[in-house]
Amino acid sequence: MTGLSGLRGDLVSQPANVVLICVDQWRGDCLSAEGHPVVRTPHLDALAASGTRFSRAYSATPTCVPARAALHTGLSQTGHGRVGYEDGVPWEYPTTLAGSFRDAGYQTKCVGKMHVYPERARLGFDDIELHDGYLHFARRRSRDPREYDDYLTWLSERGVPYADYVDHGLNCNSYVARPWDKAESLHPTSWATSRAIDFLYRRDPTAPFFLFLSYHRPHPPYDPPAWAFDQYLAAPPGEPPIGDWAGDYEPWREDWRHDAYAARVDPATWHRARAGYYGHMAHIDLQVNRFLEALAEFGHGDDTVVAFVSDHGEMLGEHGLWRKGYPYEGSARVPFLLAGPGVPSGVVSDAVVELRDVMPTLLDAAGLDAPEGIDGRSALPAARDPETRLRPYLHGEHVLLGQSLQWLTDGEEKYVWMSGTGKEHLFDLRTDPGELRNLAAKSPDRARTWRDRLIAELAGRPEGFVQDGDLAPGRPVNPVLPSLRPDPAPTSVPTLA
Repeated sequence: MTGLSGLRGDLVSQPANVVLICVDQWRGDCLSAEGHPVVRTPHLDALAASGTRFSRAYSATPTCVPARAALHTGLSQTGHGRVGYEDGVPWEYPTTLAGSFRDAGYQTKCVGKMHVYPERARLGFDDIELHDGYLHFARRRSRDPREYDDYLTWLSERGVPYADYVDHGLNCNSYVARPWDKAESLHPTSWATSRAIDFLYRRDPTAPFFLFLSYHRPHPPYDPPAWAFDQYLAAPPGEPPIGDWAGDYEPWREDWRHDAYAARVDPATWHRARAGYYGHMAHIDLQVNRFLEALAEFGHGDDTVVAFVSDHGEMLGEHGLWRKGYPYEGSARVPFLLAGPGVPSGVVSDAVVELRDVMPTLLDAAGLDAPEGIDGRSALPAARDPETRLRPYLHGEHVLLGQSLQWLTDGEEKYVWMSGTGKEHLFDLRTDPGELRNLAAKSPDRARTWRDRLIAELAGRPEGFVQDGDLAPGRPVNPVLPSLRPDPAPTSVPTLA
């Protein structure tokens, strides 16, 4: 694709602008349009009603770095090489989402979270205003924040010397929650919206634009504005569901840790964590509406494709698990909304889609061809025809807790294999969307069918997950495949439990 000549003929005169709103750690079920019993997202619901909601969207590698690799490259995990979380590995991909729009003549802009390395790598964006949250890998007292965080620089310019958005003491992966300690206009969610609106003033009016508006929240710290926190603190109490398989994670249980991957917490702590998490969603919902109102006032409400997606979800204490990286619905299923010219309205598609599909979908919606060599597929055909399926099933995985958590789903069933212990989980998502009942032992034939599919996916992998035609537990794992890092770091050998 070179210049606007890359547009399909019927769209050359009026190419669509494209806005991709990405949030961090937002569960797929946390929309009131999904029927959530507590969360209310009226403005995102309106966006969904004006377009298509994909109810079976997933993040195949559900943590920030590998998920965003899929989003920005259109590749599967074996294509982009990241099968777990690791910072400091260079992003050297010749084809990217922003680069594809740039090559077609679009002005490309990112506001918010990228989570790439080096931190200022542009990946095809003309300009980036960066805020990755509390990025441990980048934050050193010896480094000037201007090197890696434009929000922190902006915050320090607001008249509070040495101001930092972690002044309140919350940890970036903790379930501890409290309200934001500064003016709401200084919150990073509000900042991202303000900077995106500023772009609408300052953009080149002679070119279409691709804007990546990337919010760091609802990722911890759970520090929404007080009104949003109180809104859900006042909600009826509850408790996280626990599946009959949750004991498989007992070896990693650390109830004393505020940032544990596996822990059972008291009801009051869980209730506050939920209020902080949901409160972020209430805040983002309003800020999305704020941006869309501004977009309409600039005259681009009808000629802009708008997508809303998350990089992964959050377990939020379900099954005694926290954070992300897991194959279960709370971690792996994400929201994906698409609206704008050419997108059917009022549609709910249950086709299985993945973050690798975002690139070709947005290019397709803009009348552009997807670049060769990517693994993703446009989801627009599934929006236009409910019978369309992009793939027979999705293969996902993530290195976590010293092993690889492997999984497959067709949107109706899900199969999970824990490479460290060899444990298997099989869920019927139609009758058990909360994944409470493990059917692997009760339905051995179904489990065998899915196991054979996983064997086919993993055959020939460098980890040696398949030996003598069957899955082999206990193999060393690495978050980056050798294709991405020719000189691999020391591998992790999981302890069998």
